[in-house]
This record gives sequence, structure tokens and C-alpha cells, in this order.
Amino acid sequence: MFDIDREHPHYVLRKHVWRRYRDLYCGGEQLRLRAHHYLVRRQREPGDVYTERVSRVFYENYIGSIVDWYAATLFRTEPAITFSGANAFFAEFVEDVDRKGTELADFWRRQFIETMIAGASYVLVDFPRTAVKAGNRGEEDALGVSRAYLVDYPAEDVINWSTDSNGNYEWVVIRTHSLKKDRVEDEEWRAETKWTYYDKHNFRIYQKNDGESTARLVDEGTHGLSKLNRVPIFEMRIPEGLWLLNRAGLLQLEHFNKSNALAWALTMGLFAMPVVYSDREWSQMVGESYYIQLGPGDKFGWTEPEGKVYQIAADNLQSLQEEIYRVCYLAQAGGSLDKGGVVSGISKQLDFSITQEVLGAFGDAVKDQVRRVLTAIAAAREDEVEVSVTGMDEFDISDFSTELSDAQQLLSLGVDSPTLKKEIFKKLALKYLSDARQEIKNRIVEEIDG
Repeated sequence: MFDIDREHPHYVLRKHVWRRYRDLYCGGEQLRLRAHHYLVRRQREPGDVYTERVSRVFYENYIGSIVDWYAATLFRTEPAITFSGANAFFAEFVEDVDRKGTELADFWRRQFIETMIAGASYVLVDFPRTAVKAGNRGEEDALGVSRAYLVDYPAEDVINWSTDSNGNYEWVVIRTHSLKKDRVEDEEWRAETKWTYYDKHNFRIYQKNDGESTARLVDEGTHGLSKLNRVPIFEMRIPEGLWLLNRAGLLQLEHFNKSNALAWALTMGLFAMPVVYSDREWSQMVGESYYIQLGPGDKFGWTEPEGKVYQIAADNLQSLQEEIYRVCYLAQAGGSLDKGGVVSGISKQLDFSITQEVLGAFGDAVKDQVRRVLTAIAAAREDEVEVSVTGMDEFDISDFSTELSDAQQLLSLGVDSPTLKKEIFKKLALKYLSDARQEIKNRIVEEIDG
């Protein structure tokens, strides 16, 4: 057996940046507590001065707002999921995908945000396990072992893997950490580390607590997708160019250091330093509660910066802000906040044309993972259904009346295709009823097809 805690070389290369990217995304108190990792100390800067600067840091979180904007815009209309036949399980599944009451769209919104932060996210397809072995499908349903569910894992948890010549996983190792108490009366929490190994047929779970030198095997068996001869882990990965935290992370750090340096300089400028021009030895104490005595030829004044460097720094901060939005394909949203004005819907569509293409690429990545996961669940359950995932393919600037008008013009062309008419009706109905229950959507699709 190989070392269960060994890390993949790709994992080793990236794990040091994931914590930084999470801090940059979250900002707030999380970043303030780790500010000493990001606020650059000046050469020969006194330790007490740097400590004070760290205690007074602030963070203008542009990248976090950008990621949340993409997530909110992409999932403004939920993906339209249809099944070829009536299936009560999937109607229930999309309302609760993880046995915690999480709807499918909310689950994959979290997956998408995780992918924006770490460059990849992972979903495990699992089935409940019982001590009683079911003899047929009816007993499986009665025991609940056919009720598939999903578990999401961040990139930091998937530490090792191997792929075949087609890029499919041969095996995967997941490492998780948690704090446990055996009883509520216990005073101390114990740290528990768990490793779960999956190959194309089996799983093994190893566990180690504080004070233990080696991990012990606590469970093993066949997993829910063993009959499909595949590892039950599904990855959502995006191209490097669309990994937003990686594109804007260094810019956001530069902005963080420049803005804090400017704020510190402005603060110090409020406490002007006295200057005395005198040929004789100066030994008097200067302060708010003291006075000074000057000779006939002595002069007294205060230091005050001219402000040119402040303006240069402010202009540089503005440039960094615009660059953060530009590299995230939102150039029209950056810049000064007073540039706004009333513009037409057509102008918005032109300004956001690049953003729309990026949103389409994000939508394709989400739909692909949803389709692969649902198809695998259907195959493992041996449900004779075909899964279709549509939508999330346009930047929703126009309202529903615009799409309705476009559909009416297309139908007025008189194309003799019943299939085309059905697909148009289904797209309009699913978009108009995007917030309806999946059971209702399935029934409407069946009625249109029938």
C-alpha cells in the first residue's frame, strides 16, 4: 500500500496559493488576521512601526465582488434540467442533492465559486450504506440505499490522484480534517484526520487522531459507481485564463499594499513634525503641553508634504482598480464610481459582449459537470432516462418579452418542423418558470413533447 498522505506534484505546486486566494476572496476579518503575510515590510522598517501598520490595515475587496457578481449573474436563471421519462427520484433529488436540503442550483453555485477561487472543485457521488443487503430494486428503494447524494470537496482536500490515457481517474485520495468530541461532557476537542481512497471499484477509509503515529483502516468496500467501472469523483475545472483569482490576485495584493501605504502616509501627515532653525544648541522639549523660547535669529516651522506623491499614488490605485476589472473581463465596471449614467439596453449588450462570452464559457463548464453527475447517477441506479441540461448560455440583460418577441418572429417564418416548435416552447416555458419545482417542469416538458 502506498503512503496514504503523499501529495500529487500538481497539488504541491498549487497548495501554497489557495490559502492566499481564499483570504483575498473573503477579505474582512479573515484577511486582517493574516495581514502580516500580505502587507510588505519596508526595508529596515522598525518592528513597532510595522506592527502598528499591520494593526490598522484595511482591504478594498474588488475580486470578491467580481466573483460574486459572476456567480449571481450566471445563476440568475437556473439551469434547465429535463429527463426523457417520468422519474420521481430525480424530481426529489434536484430539490435536495446532499441530504441537507440544498437545491441543485445552490449546490452548483457554491461549486462555481470554489472553482473561481481555487481553479477546480470536486463532487463525490455516494449512496447510503446499510448492513442489510438488498435483493432487488424494490428492496433498495425501501432501504434507501438507492437514494444517491452529493458531497462537495474543495481543491485542498483532493491531495493525490492518477489518470489513465483518456484522462479519467484511476484512483483518488481525499484528506479531510475535523474537530470531534465523543461526549458533550468532554472538555477537550480532538483533531481527526481522515483519508478516503477511491479507485474504480472500491473505497478505503483511514483515520488518525491526535497522538496517534499511524493511520488505521476504519472502513472499506465497494462504492456506488463500481458497476460503471469509474471513480465516483467528478471535477469541474476551467481554463487558466478564466481562473479569476489567479488572474487578479497579484494585482489585488499590489492594490492592498499601495492603498495601505497611502493611508499610512496621510495619517502621518496629520501629525506634523516641528522644525527649528537655529545656530545654537537645541535642547528644549517640544509638545502640546510645553513652550519653546527662541533667540532673535531663530525660526520655527512645521514639516508638511507638498502632496505630489499623494496624487501619484491615488492615480496608481485608480489604475490598479481598473486593471483588476479588465483582467476579469469587466472593464466596463471598473474605474471611477461617478462615471455612471443612463444607457440603453443595446448599449449594455455592446459593452458586455466580452463578458457575455466569458459567462457562456462558465455556463458550459457548470452544465457539463451537472450533466456528467446526473448521467452517472442514472446509470448507477439503472434508470432508463436521458438527462438534458440547457440554459446558462447568455448574459441575461434583456427581459422575457424580448425573447418572447424573438420566438414569435422565428415561428412566423413558417418552418415546417414540429421538433423546432416543441424546443422553442420548452425553452420559453422553462425560462419563464425557472423557479418552479422540478416536478412541474418535467410535467410541462412531457406535455409539450406529447
